Amino acid sequence: MAVKRSAGLLLHRTAPTGVEVLIGHMGGPFWAGRDEAAWSIPKGEYGPQELPQAAALREFEEELGLPAPEGTPVPLGEARQANGKVVAVWTLEADLDLTGVVPGTFTMEWPRGSGVQREFPEMDRFAWLAPEEASPRLVAGQRVFLERLAEHLRGS
Repeated sequence: MAVKRSAGLLLHRTAPTGVEVLIGHMGGPFWAGRDEAAWSIPKGEYGPQELPQAAALREFEEELGLPAPEGTPVPLGEARQANGKVVAVWTLEADLDLTGVVPGTFTMEWPRGSGVQREFPEMDRFAWLAPEEASPRLVAGQRVFLERLAEHLRGS
């Protein structure tokens, strides 16, 4: 069985209180009442014909409805999630006004077994957070990218 792969873009900016990262709360009924470990870096799956960095930029736009800011993304490497999926993430220093966000959507049967198809946002809200605030909110397998971002910023 082929390994599923995702790619994402982690924006960071310097705010008066320090570095902040942009993450999104996962949409749909499963995540509705959760906050801890229910947020993600904007990311999504890609196939063998697409370059991972191109997929990260495409997925950013699909998730937020806004193009990724201009700049040269810096690779933060890959990490294997608990479900076996391999996620590659890039970071980019940029500010982004969240008032123009129009999240992408997905359709699923809800409630399960009802035969009713409903549409949900892929991510239902976004926030700029300090890495220490973002870490417990992110799904566990993505927290390593905050550590790698900190390493990158220390080396800059």
